[in-house]
Amino acid sequence: MDIRHLNFRLLEVFTQVVEQQSISGAARQLYLTQPTVSSQIRRLEEVFDSKLLLQQGRRMVPTAAGQELYKAAGDSIRRLRDCGEKLSAIKGGIAGQLNIALVNTAQYVLPQLVAQFNRHYPDIQVELSIGNRESTLQRYFSNKDDIYLFSHPPTDENAEAYAFMQNQLVLIAPPTHWAAKQKDLDFHALHNERFLIRESGSATRMVFDTWLAGQGIQLSHRTQIESNEAIRLSVASGSGLAVLSQHIVEHGSDPVATLNVKGFPLPGQWYIVSRRDSMRQQIIDHFRDIALANVNSPR
Repeated sequence: MDIRHLNFRLLEVFTQVVEQQSISGAARQLYLTQPTVSSQIRRLEEVFDSKLLLQQGRRMVPTAAGQELYKAAGDSIRRLRDCGEKLSAIKGGIAGQLNIALVNTAQYVLPQLVAQFNRHYPDIQVELSIGNRESTLQRYFSNKDDIYLFSHPPTDENAEAYAFMQNQLVLIAPPTHWAAKQKDLDFHALHNERFLIRESGSATRMVFDTWLAGQGIQLSHRTQIESNEAIRLSVASGSGLAVLSQHIVEHGSDPVATLNVKGFPLPGQWYIVSRRDSMRQQIIDHFRDIALANVNSPR
């Protein structure tokens, strides 16, 4: 058998002859002439060097070899049709894969969006990569993912960024801290406190530093910690004060107090970011539509 001479049309013609039990019936189904069908059956028998059909009265029935080919042809045709449907689904953005990279803080807001997305598009597989802002930016510039979640998106001309959810920064302290019961407290009263801050390059750090500079305030004591969870736990244990995303505070079980300080919470937004040169734009659009439905939803 020389499979190079085999094609989908030959298998389709053979399958129709077996199912219609006649050359003429297959010709009608396929809109071909009877001589054309007979010619293609002979060609198929040459490819397999086997007799595939026998005439029994008015019926064409498969030989033992023909029965085996009919099973294989049916399986191949079904698989190709299934493949065609899946390719159409991928092209239409309702099947395939979606890779999402996000900064650490966004892990508290993304699960709800992914769950909604999975309910609407169960045939799209979602894969997540979680890191700090620097590593997520590197993934963006290396074009490793389809969607990126930032509180401060990149500003290059290839980026498409849409705000979809508030990301306020709150000032927290240990529950027993003297400022926990104060109202409209002026931040200057706290500048000598120890503050636990994120590393340089963190969006939270950038926002807080910008706000401090605008107020003309310099903190006397800073301790850098490269983990939101570690900062929250450290505040709860009495190690100092901190500015964190409200999402981190709300999703933690550590006992902390949100201080009532003038100027706080600091405003912010989560952005869903994609690249204009993405190859999965339709899937990205579907996810973005779900994300944008959450614009300004309270958290």
